[in-house]
Amino acid sequence: MGTIVIVLVPILLTLITNKLRDLRKKSYTRKEQHSIPPYFKLTTKIAANLTQLKAIVGESSDIIYRQFKLGMDNRNCAIVYVDGLVDQQQLHQSILHPLLHTKQSKSALHVFKTVSIKDYLLHHTIEVSSVEALKDSNKIVHQLLSGSVLLMVDGLDEILVLSVKQWLSRSLNEPITEALVRGPRLSFIENIRDNTAMLRRMTTDPNLTFTDFEVGERTRRQLTIAYVKDIANDELVGNVTKRIRDLDIDHAAESGFIEQLIEDDYLSIFPQVQATERPDRVMGAILEGRVGILLDGSSYALIVPGTFSMMLQSPEDYYERWIPMSLIRLLRYAAAFLSIFLPSFYIAFVSFHQGLIPTDLALAIAGTREGVPFPTIIEALIMEVSIELLREAGLRLPRPVGQTVGLVGALIIGEAAVQAGLVSPIMVIVVAATAIASFVSPHYGAGIALRVLRFLAMFSAAFLGLYGISLFFLALCVHAVKLRSFGVPYVTPGTLYSKDDWKDFLFRMPLFSMRNRPAEYFTKDRVRRKK
Repeated sequence: MGTIVIVLVPILLTLITNKLRDLRKKSYTRKEQHSIPPYFKLTTKIAANLTQLKAIVGESSDIIYRQFKLGMDNRNCAIVYVDGLVDQQQLHQSILHPLLHTKQSKSALHVFKTVSIKDYLLHHTIEVSSVEALKDSNKIVHQLLSGSVLLMVDGLDEILVLSVKQWLSRSLNEPITEALVRGPRLSFIENIRDNTAMLRRMTTDPNLTFTDFEVGERTRRQLTIAYVKDIANDELVGNVTKRIRDLDIDHAAESGFIEQLIEDDYLSIFPQVQATERPDRVMGAILEGRVGILLDGSSYALIVPGTFSMMLQSPEDYYERWIPMSLIRLLRYAAAFLSIFLPSFYIAFVSFHQGLIPTDLALAIAGTREGVPFPTIIEALIMEVSIELLREAGLRLPRPVGQTVGLVGALIIGEAAVQAGLVSPIMVIVVAATAIASFVSPHYGAGIALRVLRFLAMFSAAFLGLYGISLFFLALCVHAVKLRSFGVPYVTPGTLYSKDDWKDFLFRMPLFSMRNRPAEYFTKDRVRRKK
């Protein structure tokens, strides 16, 4: 019976997975670009233009309409902007003051009579560095709601868009989820231009390229991809660009939305895109030939393609000497294995394979489990679910309270459960060691995946013992080997694609020995450093 189940379950899962993928492909149709209703046609009269603009954006209290006379010939003018998104001082000094107080000198009058009103304003009056003349209503409304100032002038059938954007943003802080002992104390913030400036400060290479996109049918937030054009493979950059242009979403609230929409296999438990808040990690990745993705309003950048080895590496691996950091990296791999399989091995040995346990240890385990009313799997589930609840509670509560709840709660619950006879003391030790091992992962998304896999391994062990663990491990390996991230095998360089890439896999070899960039990215410039 067990053999039949083992054969049928993977077949059924494969059929369901393929059906879901087919449904996703059929349902994913690109909608037409959202247009601003109603479409209006610009005229040379600002009164008509203001009326049409108000019909679109409404009488919102934060949208300011200011009408005045041009200082040179008393021509009717108007500016429109969103209060709170513009620099008021620059608006007054560089726009309103020059327009209202244009000098009435002979030279100014001569220039005013010999050029068009548009050229006069652009080249002789307005003191703003970024000015654009637009006629498209969609672009005009988008620029207004993005923080630009609209200038309307009687006799001009275009609207001048003046960039004096300014909004609140938090100061630069240390990374919260990727703290290091040695390394830069700098993390991304929610302002995308500040984030690109951090990357630009790290290199003077003119080949560092930023390409901007707009995502979100209604919010239209700015998204930027970063790469080095003489290193990154053109096919990879084109693949990333195509997936971003095909995004169909009303509002991209955070880079996690982008991550879920551009990944290769949405049914996989493994994260295929690396999320980070460290600029040094992004810069190191794009110098290897990968592509960084930044979203305005998000303090997390994305790195593609993502591989499993990336999820267990830390920037600190390269800031310290290679021998100790190689051992620490190997410790991370061992911790990842233990965080998945340690409880399942305990369940398998205690429930199915008692003969494989040394006699003294078996008697000790039997003594500690005397009086426990539950089977091993229920005992493990009680403790694991309790640990997960405490972990989530610690994250959601205020930081001082959360730390207290996490530490004190685990001690109290573990001790109370043992005294009540619900779990054995050795189970508390196994669960505690597993929780500590799961914290070693430097990537939060990978840590969540390991936690989910732990429960699947526990059920496999409870069903078929070591045989179930072996089948689960083989299925996990098959899935990981088949998985791709933007065309790159997920388990590279474990697939022996290039022996040079093993210098930065399980161990981190000396920096002088890693002369070439990873081969799996097919970079244009393969050599990282000369002799």
